[in-house]
Amino acid sequence: MNRLADATSPYLLQHADNPVDWWPWCDEAFAEAKRRDVPVLISVGYAACHWCHVMAHESFENEGVAQLMNDDFVCVKVDREERPDVDAVYMTATQAMTGQGGWPMTVFATPDGTPFFCGTYFPRANFIRLLGSVATAWRDQREAVLRQGAAVVEAIGGAQAVGGLTAPLTAELLDAAADQLATEYDETNGGFGGAPKFPPHMNLLFLLRHHQRTGSPRSLEIVRHTCEAMARGGLHDQLAGGFARYSVDGHWTVPHFEKMLYDNALLLRVYTQLWRLTGDRLARRVARDTARFLADELHRAGEGFASALDADTQGVEGLTYVWTPAQLVEVLGEEDGRFAADLFGVTEQGNFEGGTSVLRLARDVDDADPEVRARWQEVVGRLLAARDTRPQPARDDKVVAAWNGLAITAIAEFQQVAALYASPDDEDANLMEGVTIVADGAMRDAAEHLAAVHVVDGRLRRVSRDKVVGEPAGVLEDYGCVAEAFCALHQLTGEGRWLTLAGQLLDVALARFAAPDGGFYDTADDAERLVTRPADPTDNATPAGRSAMVAALVAYAALTGQTRYREAAEAALSTVAPIVGRHARFTGYAATVGEALLSGPYEIAVVTDDPVGDPLVAAALRHAPPGAVVVAGRADQPGVPLLADRPALGGRPTAYVCRGFVCDRPVTTAEDLVARLS
Repeated sequence: MNRLADATSPYLLQHADNPVDWWPWCDEAFAEAKRRDVPVLISVGYAACHWCHVMAHESFENEGVAQLMNDDFVCVKVDREERPDVDAVYMTATQAMTGQGGWPMTVFATPDGTPFFCGTYFPRANFIRLLGSVATAWRDQREAVLRQGAAVVEAIGGAQAVGGLTAPLTAELLDAAADQLATEYDETNGGFGGAPKFPPHMNLLFLLRHHQRTGSPRSLEIVRHTCEAMARGGLHDQLAGGFARYSVDGHWTVPHFEKMLYDNALLLRVYTQLWRLTGDRLARRVARDTARFLADELHRAGEGFASALDADTQGVEGLTYVWTPAQLVEVLGEEDGRFAADLFGVTEQGNFEGGTSVLRLARDVDDADPEVRARWQEVVGRLLAARDTRPQPARDDKVVAAWNGLAITAIAEFQQVAALYASPDDEDANLMEGVTIVADGAMRDAAEHLAAVHVVDGRLRRVSRDKVVGEPAGVLEDYGCVAEAFCALHQLTGEGRWLTLAGQLLDVALARFAAPDGGFYDTADDAERLVTRPADPTDNATPAGRSAMVAALVAYAALTGQTRYREAAEAALSTVAPIVGRHARFTGYAATVGEALLSGPYEIAVVTDDPVGDPLVAAALRHAPPGAVVVAGRADQPGVPLLADRPALGGRPTAYVCRGFVCDRPVTTAEDLVARLS
């Protein structure tokens, strides 16, 4: 009997009609395996995963394969996005056994959850042989199987251990991290490493802050080049905005077409901050279009942001997105079709399968004449309208707390920078205004949804769907990312309740997730007990829970003046510092927060009746040092500690600048404020 029909996870629901007798992750499944004296087959994936779909079609939908699975195993299906704690434990085991990991992940475990054989995708013939081999080994070589499992648990326990070396995260370590990234940088194509190539958003955020602190032209150039290469490649959707998960090649041309909320949120922050610091037109456009993608494609009205768009459409990767020259002419006519083919690099040979092409921006048009830019945008609109009539990829509608937190923070920063550069004389001022309006509504929707639905009895839940909260408890990254988002929303809106909510989440995290060395576990002390308690310090596709917590603690301490939160942040960051200088590509968010702590961070309060248009506010936002918090509003505004006991001098708008809880003399002119921040 398949038991997935009542699941809230879209990924599990995709398997609800399989002939496999799937169980969701639950104690009852392991009890059933113990009763039957058979191993547990744990299959982990997610809704937008292409090879998860392939393995499902090849094996899990096949009656013969399903019969083998049902006869010799208890089969458990896990959504890695819903249960990142389960995924982390078994991914560590998979990497320990095979030297690599990925999804779908296939794990064979004892009835107590101990993994003894791990892998990823298996073609059907290989999977059938594997099922037979594991079943035979379980029956005939039980002692060897149990010894193997014990060895794996010992190995992954060591990999996830706390209590290692600690050290302050100094300027020297951050400079070493920037130097390491510079040596690993792809000078030709931007980014780091070869195919497949992932957008290095957290490393780029760090390098932007490193440039701010040190003035390093190298750090800024790496960011600018990588951002331009990604934005002009097929990784970036040239019509609807947003970014795919990664490029299958080393030069950003052909993407793996799934679009993840967390990638787009983090990339929105990168392009927004690059725009803020440089005024770059391309960065401005890409930030705007990414914010629009989040609001238009992933936001669910009255809820938060959906998790992802699938890689496949009707089982075919790229079906929605690719073009031929003839299709361009069909939509645009002969002249504009040729213009579009040249602009987007669409050829008869194609750059994708079957002579089709993924659109990429083959010409530099951001700084072209206004007539060329206008024609480009008109062509984009017509192509997008035509593309919208094609079959569309499925959307994973579950709301993940941590990823929504990342999106809220990104949109809050985008709103601030968009206000800085707002001008009625811009050729696309109306478009920018429209995007900021819909993005603001989506951001507030998501925040209200998290506060009302995901916070249950003072604790955070990981997921929801259709306004119904799921059972999985929030993990550390949820607490950190959501608390950081509420701090960002407090700064944008001046509303005290967001800061209060952030503090409540941080207090729970400090009480429930703390480790003896000053770091954090990824699961709470009263969470379901797994074979190990995960505590991964490295940043991967998303910030590590530890990095996210430190970011939230730093912001909250700066906004409230409560030093114990800063002390907790410093202690946690010291557990990551020993690996920052050696493994910079996997500690990008930790290094980003390290730059904030090294900077102060600055605490900037602007007392004004015009928190949007006051020149002091604009100066504060434009010149804010790394990780600075900025709050503007009336003196003694309720719920805003940075505005307490800070009068307007002589009745004029006044800026107060503090750094590490030590304050300068207040100023009343933008020029003096900029001097304070330089």
